[in-house]
Amino acid sequence: MARPKPTTFDKLKIVAENRKAKYNYHIEDVYEAGLVLTGTEVKSLRQGEGNIAESYAEVKDGEVWLVNSNIPEFSHGNRFNHTPKRPRKLLLAGREIEKMFGAVERKGMTLVPLSVYFNSRGRAKVELALAKGKQTHDKRAAIKDRDWQRDKARLMREKG
Repeated sequence: MARPKPTTFDKLKIVAENRKAKYNYHIEDVYEAGLVLTGTEVKSLRQGEGNIAESYAEVKDGEVWLVNSNIPEFSHGNRFNHTPKRPRKLLLAGREIEKMFGAVERKGMTLVPLSVYFNSRGRAKVELALAKGKQTHDKRAAIKDRDWQRDKARLMREKG
């Protein structure tokens, strides 16, 4: 029986990526969540500014919040400009929120944002993952495996 393909999301323009997430965590499930943003936040994201490298998500009162993400102030914004590091609400289905809450509470997992992007309809989305932290020896094994794959590919190219 064929293995089911992982879900892929329609990413038109990627604004920010958390490149260390796959190195620091074992990724279990991946979800697509909408972002509740103000006008100047959207304009700032459309210019390609934004950072989620040190951010995480948490479940509070039946809602999911993106914490510590940095969307810098819009350059042409006026006095109604937003605060750069405010917590932002994520839009998910109720069943998904319950599943995340259970995994975080019982299994000790973490909600890690993988990327922020605009989909084909122009909506800002966050790719959110349920992840379990890697131990140091797991990270070393991943580096060793990645280096071996690179060396193997180089040898195959040379020997032809």
